[in-house]
Amino acid sequence: MRPADHGRPTVADVHGDNYFAQVAQKHWLLKARVVKVKQEVLKNDIWDALESEGFQFRSLLILENLQILESYLWPGYTEESSNYQVLLIALIINVKSRENLPTWGEFVLHVFTKKPVEFSSLFRRILSMTLDNSITLGIRTHLLSFLINAFQSLDSGLIRKECAPLVSISIWHNLASDSFRESRFEKHGQLKKAWRAAAKRYDAADEPTKAKSRFDRSWLYTMMLDFLSRLFQSTDKPAENVLYCERFLEFLADLESQVPTRRYVNTLIQDLNILPAIRLSVLYNDEDNGLLRDLVNLLRHFVFFTIDDNTGLQYSPTEAYENHSATLAQLQRIVLKHFKSKLTILALSNYASIDQRDELEGHLSSLDDVELTELCILLGFRTSYPKFADIVVDRPLLIEIIVNAHERRKTFQEVVREFSILPTETTLFETTLLRNETYNGSRPLAIPKLNLQYLTVGDFLWRSFILHRCESFFEIRKDMEDALKRLQPRARQPSGDIGFEGFSKMALPIPRPAILEAAPPKVGEDKPVFVRAEVTLDVSHLNDNVRREWDSLRQDDVVFLMAVQAPDEHQMGTDSHLKSGAANRLGLVHLRTAEIMQVFDENGRSLRDHQSDQTNGYVHRARSRRLIVKLDPVMYQSDIKRTAKGKPDVYGSMNIVVRRKGRENNFKSILESIQSLTLSDIPIPSWLQEVFLGYGDPAGANYTRLSSKLKAVDFRDTFLNWQHLVEGLPGKTIEPADNQDFSFGPPYILETGSAPSQPVPVKPSKKRRRDQAEPEQQSQNALRVSTYKPPNTGPYPADAPKLNQVRFTPAQIEAIVSGTQQGLTIIVGPPGTGKTDVATQIINNLYHNFPEQRTLLVAHSNQALNQLFQKIMALDIDERHLLRLGHGEDELQTDSSYSKHGRVESFLENRAHFLAEVDRLAINFEAPGAHGNSCETAGYFNSVYVKSAWTKYQDILHSPEASTAELIESFPFHSYFSNAPQPLFPSNASKDTMLDISTGCYRHIQKIFSELEDIRPFEILRTSRDKANYLLIKEARIIAMTSTHAAMRRQEIAGVGFHYDNVVMEEAAQITEIENFIPLALQNPKDGELHLQRVILCGDHLQNSPIIQNLAFRQYANLEQSLFLRLVRLGVPTVNLDQQGRARASIAELYKWRYCKLGNLPIVENDLEFQTANAGFRDEYQFIDVQDYKGVGEMEPTPHFIQNLGEAEYAVAIYQYMRLLDYPASKISILTTYAGQRSLIRDVLSHRCAKNRLFGLPKVITTVDKYQGEQNDYIILSLTRTRTPGYLRDIRRLTVALSRARLGLYILGRREVFESCYELKEAFDRLFKRAAKLMLVTGETFPTKRLLGERQEGTEMEGVEHLGKYVFEITKAKIEALRGGQGTVVEELEEATASAQSDNETVEEVGDDEGGDRDGNSINLQAEQGV
Repeated sequence: MRPADHGRPTVADVHGDNYFAQVAQKHWLLKARVVKVKQEVLKNDIWDALESEGFQFRSLLILENLQILESYLWPGYTEESSNYQVLLIALIINVKSRENLPTWGEFVLHVFTKKPVEFSSLFRRILSMTLDNSITLGIRTHLLSFLINAFQSLDSGLIRKECAPLVSISIWHNLASDSFRESRFEKHGQLKKAWRAAAKRYDAADEPTKAKSRFDRSWLYTMMLDFLSRLFQSTDKPAENVLYCERFLEFLADLESQVPTRRYVNTLIQDLNILPAIRLSVLYNDEDNGLLRDLVNLLRHFVFFTIDDNTGLQYSPTEAYENHSATLAQLQRIVLKHFKSKLTILALSNYASIDQRDELEGHLSSLDDVELTELCILLGFRTSYPKFADIVVDRPLLIEIIVNAHERRKTFQEVVREFSILPTETTLFETTLLRNETYNGSRPLAIPKLNLQYLTVGDFLWRSFILHRCESFFEIRKDMEDALKRLQPRARQPSGDIGFEGFSKMALPIPRPAILEAAPPKVGEDKPVFVRAEVTLDVSHLNDNVRREWDSLRQDDVVFLMAVQAPDEHQMGTDSHLKSGAANRLGLVHLRTAEIMQVFDENGRSLRDHQSDQTNGYVHRARSRRLIVKLDPVMYQSDIKRTAKGKPDVYGSMNIVVRRKGRENNFKSILESIQSLTLSDIPIPSWLQEVFLGYGDPAGANYTRLSSKLKAVDFRDTFLNWQHLVEGLPGKTIEPADNQDFSFGPPYILETGSAPSQPVPVKPSKKRRRDQAEPEQQSQNALRVSTYKPPNTGPYPADAPKLNQVRFTPAQIEAIVSGTQQGLTIIVGPPGTGKTDVATQIINNLYHNFPEQRTLLVAHSNQALNQLFQKIMALDIDERHLLRLGHGEDELQTDSSYSKHGRVESFLENRAHFLAEVDRLAINFEAPGAHGNSCETAGYFNSVYVKSAWTKYQDILHSPEASTAELIESFPFHSYFSNAPQPLFPSNASKDTMLDISTGCYRHIQKIFSELEDIRPFEILRTSRDKANYLLIKEARIIAMTSTHAAMRRQEIAGVGFHYDNVVMEEAAQITEIENFIPLALQNPKDGELHLQRVILCGDHLQNSPIIQNLAFRQYANLEQSLFLRLVRLGVPTVNLDQQGRARASIAELYKWRYCKLGNLPIVENDLEFQTANAGFRDEYQFIDVQDYKGVGEMEPTPHFIQNLGEAEYAVAIYQYMRLLDYPASKISILTTYAGQRSLIRDVLSHRCAKNRLFGLPKVITTVDKYQGEQNDYIILSLTRTRTPGYLRDIRRLTVALSRARLGLYILGRREVFESCYELKEAFDRLFKRAAKLMLVTGETFPTKRLLGERQEGTEMEGVEHLGKYVFEITKAKIEALRGGQGTVVEELEEATASAQSDNETVEEVGDDEGGDRDGNSINLQAEQGV
């Protein structure tokens, strides 16, 4: 084992003898006030030291950890600051961005916005330095990275103000000719207006402003010319030059990928002939510059993306082809007019024959240089550059310019269609993918980024498909590599056959697969329709657990067939499929994907039908399994052609089959869903489109801006009483409707005082805004309230509706009102603020207000979805309208099954019950016949007997002469309701009461027939599949599923005709953006649009984001971005829940600073539970400084599997102490920040507590990430790290960790690691105010009567050994106390305690057969058992 370091700065670097640490302590760390920057210190002590070592990233990271930016550089910055200070600020901001730390978002908000003038000065100076050739190219590359980061953060007004002028229409001053610019104006008249407006602003400005404007409009133009000249230059530092060019290509691609920055830049790029020049450059044609070429391809994709740069509208395939044809037609007209003698064939050829590169080059070769120049001028292309650019316009460039503009390119959809979603040895080890794996932030990557804005929905889907495909292949490759390393393939001598010296439970050696059938191809295709093969597994040597895992393979599961040779065999290097060194080193020759069709045992029985290997008590040991699999027809056809050319048979060499864990192996169905959406041109609702893409009015999808705003809404049981209504709508004028008195009870119908609002003009005049503002505000603040008497639902207690009991806060009411209205609602819910209750009430309101609408409920995890679903089940919602899709339904804590097949069974069970009730009704009427035989006969009975009897009784009810006694006597259902609470009719009931009761009885009866009518289709439909599909598309009104299930089953669900009107997403901030999008597109469009009426996103972007393992996709491509976070950054209106009811007020203070105006519910302030101290502890929360245990801190037995034995021992000791004081185990959870530490704590617990009745196991031992959304009364948290903070520098993760506890939080960590983190300062400053050693209170047991505010002297625990000894003494005392009449129990306790107390006992990880999960092998730690 080795310490976890990875070359990153450690505590020793920040607090020890490191050179920069000493400089920091001398000049800013130990200063109590704002320090003055000494320029000689910057130059001599910092800059020169960095420059001498080549600006190593580790040194820059140490300076960032020493808070040089926050405490020194920026506070001391002025307009007179030196260039060194400016450059250091840019370098440190780049470090923060590379580390994925807050830079432009929260940092700008809290730091830069306090000095906006200085920030503008800083930004301008950086822009100037990028053009300064006296600055080294390496430093200019860093400055370019600074600007790339800035343009990725345009949600910040401070940044946007500086960046916008650089890409405004004024840059068109640099176009080659006025005529070229005028041609653009002719296409879009508003461009001419924008040009004139810019000119007017320039003319009206003073001279300094004019100078600034001239610089702004020429900056990008100058940068592009400099870039072009560098492409052709030879330099003494070629690596620096290539890196700079790569960064500049990244910059251009970023500008092109968002409409606001692309609108004018794309024209300038095309005018300067950037792409043709790059194609002919020295750097592009250097074989070593593969990354640069890939970046050029990415830039080319965006430059020629089929979109109108001005309007942002995507061209349809037809429109794109028409535009392309018009360009070719213009070329033909010009050559026919001016070069008829040489280019007649080109002028008369059809488009398909001249839009190919080779054909065009052949035609143009007949022109001389002068004619080529003339043709370019006639076509409107630039043929000259400024002298300082040093760009030669020669014949190859002129031809390339013309060809580049007229050749046909594949659309992004055609490219996506050609991508395979099933990996092979070639695609898994592509250079591009391997480059992503080694990403460390030092160079860009040729992959798209998820930005704040997208060009079109298709552009978003294209980026998502590319990134998710790359991520899936990355994870598959890691699994394949892990399996091969464990199997250890070796060549047997002297035969040369391949043997396997190791073992992997995820991979098995196999004989050659047998191809069973290759179905003939369809007409017009050359690939087989399907290919079936048989794979035989030898499972005789597997233990039962591993064999059951292989037996659990289900239909459509994906496995991987591999051909492997010994890694050291020389002949593998000559195989054409092993061009990649990585595959060669592993010995991987071929890899093919297969889908499971069936699994058979050695007797040919399907394992789906035969699950038991037991006969008469004897367990038969399985020897083999047969897998019937489907192969990829495309790759099979390619392999057949390869074999026909004399190359070895791919399938004959297959010798390994590999499976993956089920949750990780759904890549195929998810990629298929994204691919099909990308190819489908699926629209999103018109009211949501601009907001989704990031353009227009951020509030444009809010219900207050939509013309479809509902005038009146029934809020049913949302408000508990009139006082709650008034308190819940502060600032609103509440007026009773229809002359009703004040203070009447619920239900309440709220009606706005005006007609539905109309869409607000994009830019209304100031006078119109003034005229409209006051009346609109008054109408929005005035609410008319009416009520009604809820209908009587029947005489049985079960008929009574379930009413809400939650007293919602004003913010929660605002969220419920917004969610019930049409449009987009974003609910930001900090920990404990009741997001789930709000979402539940919204769904309840939608269910009752809109009985024809259907709601889709989505969450990230099964756990969160089940919590929400269980709350919905507790409301007044008919369970026949609820449906839960996915395997997580099994975890629902309910007797009923809400899966598709469970619901079908429930319908059939209800059928029997309701038909029995029909028989009882038949007895009531003394009606002979089998009326309860079927739903159909029940319907006839209802029409003939029930309805006619009720009609007659209605006549009597409304007769003025009828007395109460006559009404009771003539009631037609006395016999049926004889089992209801009696008397059915009170003796003194009025006629109105009689009418109400009888109507309720009839409503109860009609509900029976209504349900039978709904059940009737299940009598008619024969197959289970038809019944399940009918349930999904017709019967269910609230359908719940995880985002993963939606992504996997999108095509299947949409294909059966599923439709819905509303989407509610829980945990929306934890879902990747494509998984946010797919639930919006889970139905096929109607009339060219998705008819969604509401999208409700609930989440908290200040807690954990989606988990993405690969650094490249997480940080560079921003794949961890959720739609929720992006919309919040764009300024879309949110409803912020502002009162928490989970934690003690003091514990909530640890994370409240992260949220704006987060307060406490009255229950937190007043309830005795929150005011009572924690028994045995002096403090309700405490940070316990844990030093090295036996001289060892954190350790890393395998990469990323980080453990800390001292903290593990301490956590278990605290748990044992709490259990000895009678704390319930169910109220205690142990959390840690790393999976390795979780495994270690589980091992220690299994040794010390699992078999001891005094202790048992806590409710949960898991990681912080897995516990988001959960809570418990008492949390023991192990931070694990002792050298660096690790990923806890991500404040979102710390927010989750600190907000899980309700009553007690005890944190184990190393103080010096976290006290220097600027991002964590607010939280840890509060924690560090208390004692660093655990303070206990003796003589207490749970629960104590001591109040929290009572001052109590504590007993200090010096360390884990001290606490362990104390726990041991308490354990012995407790056993002594139990003596007397419980001998057996005491003996067991003594034995368990003695076992746990044995010295030098070995703590072993409870791992699998391979010695652990994929993230770490088993460990064997010699640990002294002091507890």
